[in-house]
Amino acid sequence: MVDEVHQVRCRSGVSGILRQEIYQDEKGRITKYNLAFIHFGLCQVDNGRVLGYDNAHGFHERHWMGRASRVEGFAGYEQIEAAFFAEIAELKEKS
Repeated sequence: MVDEVHQVRCRSGVSGILRQEIYQDEKGRITKYNLAFIHFGLCQVDNGRVLGYDNAHGFHERHWMGRASRVEGFAGYEQIEAAFFAEIAELKEKS
């Protein structure tokens, strides 16, 4: 299990929060996850969550600035994690 919070410094010098929660079963398979980038300067809804991915409702979901949509073509947690961190890298440069 992973449960971490990190500050992420953006280009503007303002920090956002990176939150990772990852749960595994006894065989090491990921059963539940929540990845979130929180930055109240960029998003004032959804508790400041600018970007997030999770499977809290029994399906894979992407959150963007207060709106949620299903992730189509889910190919595994590694795909979600890679997409999340690629989007974070872009956000850091833009904000």
